[in-house]
Amino acid sequence: MKYSKEEITAFFRSLDRGRYMDDYKDAANMDRPFPIGHGQTISQPSLVLNMTLHLDLENDSKVLEIGTGSGFQTALLAKFSKNVYTVERIETLHNKARERLDKEGYTNIHFHLGDGSQGWEENAPYDRIMVTAAAEKLPETLISQLAPEGKMIIPVGGTFSQELRLLEKDRDGNIQTTLLEHVRFVRLGKDTD
Repeated sequence: MKYSKEEITAFFRSLDRGRYMDDYKDAANMDRPFPIGHGQTISQPSLVLNMTLHLDLENDSKVLEIGTGSGFQTALLAKFSKNVYTVERIETLHNKARERLDKEGYTNIHFHLGDGSQGWEENAPYDRIMVTAAAEKLPETLISQLAPEGKMIIPVGGTFSQELRLLEKDRDGNIQTTLLEHVRFVRLGKDTD
């Protein structure tokens, strides 16, 4: 079953972003990014929602998230997926997000501390991949972990500006790319091939 834009948007509006922030809690409703430590940010809500909607999540979707960060995006993905496999390279953020999401009762999130640019090979392929850090170029490692008829959202480009792209893989493994908007994300830990 595919979720509607209305269902996802309604849950998103009920999600308290302040619960995923240690600082700036009084400004959590503002539509802007905020630092969460270690040079990382929690994205502005409108972008989190837009990226999620473009994934066309279904109740049996197996999702790979690169960049757990605060866990805010992870919570949204987990609500509308069967399983979320999330990778974070910064141990402090990994531990905090895991603690938050476990406390909120999510049982379909699998956490991995490591280099997200390498994906999570053991659990591939994934129906959907959400990348919340910018890559210099499209990472072949992640594309290879995307299932046929899968979709991936990824920011691609330089340090100060990137293109947010939607990649769709057909049954034969061909990739179609659509430019969604221009964005600015922190860098992916290590850019891959």
